[in-house]
Amino acid sequence: MLRRQSARESAARTYARALPIVPVRARGLTIEGADGRRYLDCLSGAGTLALGHNHPVVLEAIRKVIDSGAPLHVLDLATPVKDAFITELFRTLPPGLADHARVQFCGPAGTDAVEAAFTLVRAATGRTGMIAFTGAYHGMTAGALEASGHAHDVRVARLPYPQDYRCPFGVGGERGAELAARWTESVLDDPKSGVPLPAGMIVEPVQGEGGVIPAPDAWLRRMRQITAARSIPLIADEIQTGVGRTGAFWAVEHSGVIPDVMVLSKAIGGSLPLAVVVYREDLDVWEPGAHAGTFRGNQLAMAAGTATLAYVRENRLSERAATLGAAMLTRLRALAEEFPCVGDVRGRGLMIGVELVDPEGDQAGAEPASGSGDGHPDTPGAAAGPSVAPGDTRAHLPAGPDTVSGPRPAAPQLAAAVQRECLRRGLIVELGGRHASVVRLLPPLTITDEQAAAVLDRLADAVQAVARTHAGDPHAYPARHPRHSRPAPSGRNDRR
Repeated sequence: MLRRQSARESAARTYARALPIVPVRARGLTIEGADGRRYLDCLSGAGTLALGHNHPVVLEAIRKVIDSGAPLHVLDLATPVKDAFITELFRTLPPGLADHARVQFCGPAGTDAVEAAFTLVRAATGRTGMIAFTGAYHGMTAGALEASGHAHDVRVARLPYPQDYRCPFGVGGERGAELAARWTESVLDDPKSGVPLPAGMIVEPVQGEGGVIPAPDAWLRRMRQITAARSIPLIADEIQTGVGRTGAFWAVEHSGVIPDVMVLSKAIGGSLPLAVVVYREDLDVWEPGAHAGTFRGNQLAMAAGTATLAYVRENRLSERAATLGAAMLTRLRALAEEFPCVGDVRGRGLMIGVELVDPEGDQAGAEPASGSGDGHPDTPGAAAGPSVAPGDTRAHLPAGPDTVSGPRPAAPQLAAAVQRECLRRGLIVELGGRHASVVRLLPPLTITDEQAAAVLDRLADAVQAVARTHAGDPHAYPARHPRHSRPAPSGRNDRR
């Protein structure tokens, strides 16, 4: 099958290249290949599987629709299944938006929701331009690509997205976020900036494909203030961050921001294709048919989505993601201290990134420390920033007590090697980041403590193997405790 796939499918295939497996069965965190091998899946359909593979509540919801004889395809007509989905969706939305919101069903992919949002705000404002941020990823259609920085078009202006490890201003922390905010204000207010007042601003509360970079809460609040003061609709891209992934049901809730528009997909369909745009009712100015899509009435996806949303809400899985994510980041920070090839560890909830760097590469120039720390007692001298709140799993590891050293060069070859070593150990991870140097973990929200430990064991073993190979000396790093090679647990999410 793999040979036929290579011979017959497009050269654009991606996951199939890095993950040469043939899945035949799956449940919860576990995938079984055609060769009988079992894998712990921390890709989760690029974040689509909030409850993991084939969760019983999802399967039951799908069977119920099939057994009822209800139509499976009805365009945008009203149905009981659709009504139940919208009701559950609105029950989860931030109150400031849910009270005065409309929902638009578009094509089934997240990029369709992004295009619909752009069409909406352009119609509502009468303007055409858009503001997006460096490192963004919003989809693969033309408008989404422009906003993601993968196409060049004057209709989209891309501004700095703040981060600590590779701060575009070289300072990180509060100072870096403040400079990014001032840059945004300057571009919008300077009549000679070349950027006219835009139709909207689109932002990911946590950049996923960009390398798992959480937006600072204070900076996101500034973006809300800046856009509100200039009557610019703020679009929150919650396609990957939504449905409990980051430790809140919607990632904007961490900052208390109420966007004008939210684009949603991935987990809201419970593993099936579904995408929607939720927005303030006063923006609902378009004419009938102004944005349509043949497959915007997927009844099975709506049923699976309703079951998923309700299960995450009723079982408080977002809180679980915050707690478990913090514990996983704590252990990964220890891994970063042990291996110089791990440059940075960061994330929020169960959206985690480990950036691989060349440990022998030159560091960027050091900046004087501008604060007493980043909120972690074991990281003195970090770039200035607020204390990290409980459940916030953002992490940055500075190099010394007196300076904040710049990062070493990204190492995509090492990241790819870690991914391969993980697969050899039965762990599926994704790569991302500007240089594909970030190993990403997106486990289902149903992952158990035992399963999380197994995931981290296998990742630690993979990093150790790559670090030894890179050093050219099998004794360059101390051997890890045998527990890092223990077999996968058979928790309830693993049973078929």
